[in-house]
Amino acid sequence: MKERVEKGIVLAGGNGSRLWPLTLTLSKQLLPIFDKPMIFYPISVLMLAGIRDLLIISQSCNLPHYKALLGDGSDIGVHFTYAAQDRPRGLADALLVGRDFIGNDPVAMILGDNVLYGQGLTRLLADAARKSSGATVFAYRVPNPEEFGVVELDGAGRPVRIEEKPVRARSNLALIGLYFYDNEALVLAERLKPSARGELEITDLNRIYLEHRRLRVTVLGRGIAWLDTGTFNSLLDASNYIATLERRQNLKVACLEEIAWRNDWIDDRQFELCARRWGNGEYGRYLLRTRQMEEGGDLASD
Repeated sequence: MKERVEKGIVLAGGNGSRLWPLTLTLSKQLLPIFDKPMIFYPISVLMLAGIRDLLIISQSCNLPHYKALLGDGSDIGVHFTYAAQDRPRGLADALLVGRDFIGNDPVAMILGDNVLYGQGLTRLLADAARKSSGATVFAYRVPNPEEFGVVELDGAGRPVRIEEKPVRARSNLALIGLYFYDNEALVLAERLKPSARGELEITDLNRIYLEHRRLRVTVLGRGIAWLDTGTFNSLLDASNYIATLERRQNLKVACLEEIAWRNDWIDDRQFELCARRWGNGEYGRYLLRTRQMEEGGDLASD
């Protein structure tokens, strides 16, 4: 087994019914968040964690679109593989879908509609990836915890309870859909019983790690933004947030090519080829400008 997490799963399934009619014929994670497809954002999170071996899970009908967009990943120094989950069998089921991909290694998993950005995020992700035993989950303070899975911490910051959409929440720390697991998660997922809605619940898996005192919680504090994109308003808010950041800072968020280049996964020539792939649009022009600014190595990659 590897000593750090080097494999990651992006969950891009579901029918996105809360966003109908937008998602009636298009996978939700292909919708734009300002200037990039939504799926670029969770992929960028895993790349910032140093993860290069990535599995995209979606419905069979959507996989050709993801393959056309992302290819095999060799142009940005990563490796994409693809797997189908055609029925909503729960987040924990994704581990079983990805069983062959995971093999005997630890794995990270992120929801395909997660948008994360902020100072220090890369360090927190790298810290989680360096832990190959137990599980690490990420939490964020929200004003409406009753709509999420919620974790309660003791005075020392240790998790003591996880509740799924509690009526009276004892904590405002929502679990955001970013998980790092050791390889035992595969065995545990196989033993899970379907919930009342017929799914293998990720909350049940996390509770097992909690009961065995093998669950770590990383709380995202001030300076890091997490945006859910499950409704029309939150989708608009995320786009406006990214647009404002990029215009103010003259930097792009979740630019996969730039992350790969700054991680030294691709060289200058490959980076320029990536830029020209996108033609004369703003995204391609940004990559070319970035390449020309050799002295810009201190630009933030979060």
